[in-house]
Amino acid sequence: MTRPRQFDLIVFDWDGTLFDSTALITRCIQAACADLGVPVPSDRDASYVIGMGLIEALQHAAPDLPRERYKELGERYRHHYFASQHEIVLFEGTLPMLHALKARHHWLGVATGKSRRGLDEALRTVELQGMFDATRTADETASKPDPQMLLELMHEFGVAPERTLMIGDTTHDLQLAANAGAAAIGVSYGAHAHETFEDFDTRHVAHTTAELHDWLLRHA
Repeated sequence: MTRPRQFDLIVFDWDGTLFDSTALITRCIQAACADLGVPVPSDRDASYVIGMGLIEALQHAAPDLPRERYKELGERYRHHYFASQHEIVLFEGTLPMLHALKARHHWLGVATGKSRRGLDEALRTVELQGMFDATRTADETASKPDPQMLLELMHEFGVAPERTLMIGDTTHDLQLAANAGAAAIGVSYGAHAHETFEDFDTRHVAHTTAELHDWLLRHA
């Protein structure tokens, strides 16, 4: 007999979860701060903000910058990021995992701190158009950990929180899931150390994409 699936909707964070972009984003935040002559955040501080909307992230990374200059800082970040985004790729094993979940007829979504332009560009770059049934970005809804983007995805497919699984590499993703009443999985190969996940009720913490793939096929 076929085991009933536990989750109808599986939502992924993008950067650091599916896309191996943590190091590049960290460098671009640091470069943007250097361009404006403000203190350059450490690798740890710059990577902590990954997953937030851009303006919220930059406010954390450069807290002493006058508010009216955050737009300028964002423009410098985007300049550095789009100049180098061709360097980054999906984590190895991501495509087979997504294809396996599609074959099991899960709805697949993305909830990301990226902009709509940034996500669409990434989807074109890695030839993933049509893989995801719906996506939400921080510039078209509320930034993580506000639950709005996940609530919108659940509403779009008529899926209850208990039938929804959020997967991400940061505490922002896990708090998003908790705020929306959904289950969560953390991955340790992205922006936040897995020790920071201990305060959250995660179903699992995966240390590789292969481990995540295996868990999803056995439990999702």
